[in-house]
Amino acid sequence: MNDRTQNPSPEMTFEQLWALFQETDRMIKDVAQRQKETDREIKAVNQAIGNLGNRLGSLIEHLVSPDMHRKFNALGYAFTRTNTRVVCKDAHDKTLAEVDVLLENGEYALAVEVKTELTVEDVKVHAERMAVLRAYADRHNDARQYLGAVAGGIVGEQARDYAHKSGFYVLEQSGDTVRIAEPPEAWQPKTW
Repeated sequence: MNDRTQNPSPEMTFEQLWALFQETDRMIKDVAQRQKETDREIKAVNQAIGNLGNRLGSLIEHLVSPDMHRKFNALGYAFTRTNTRVVCKDAHDKTLAEVDVLLENGEYALAVEVKTELTVEDVKVHAERMAVLRAYADRHNDARQYLGAVAGGIVGEQARDYAHKSGFYVLEQSGDTVRIAEPPEAWQPKTW
């Protein structure tokens, strides 16, 4: 743009003003089109990041779950079934809770939430999920004791401590394996 198009003077003709209007209109439409393209690109990037996050979560689940029942059986639980990605729904097909890994036997069900990087907020959400699972089990005459655990590829001290205080077992990466983190002395798992 030149100085005349930025600051129209009183002596501009109608044709010049019309041309200025058309040029301004074209520029606005061009900016709007670029914004739409940028929005599409941002949406595609966000979807790619979400897919990557899901893949990382799946990878962590696959690293954590294969021998999980053995680790808990060594603590005396004798789990006979391992289920992944368990979904609990109500009579209207509404999802009430999703569980990454569910270990089961006749006496216990252990619901494990798996995260790439475990946070205190993840532990709080899992505690809420455990209450939903207990209510779901009660509606289905499931009298087993429900236990909870959280697992992560990365587990910080704050998240680990909060999980233990909340009564959860904590599974964390240790070298090339996953281990159950040592709970504080006199710790007992919470049952729901």
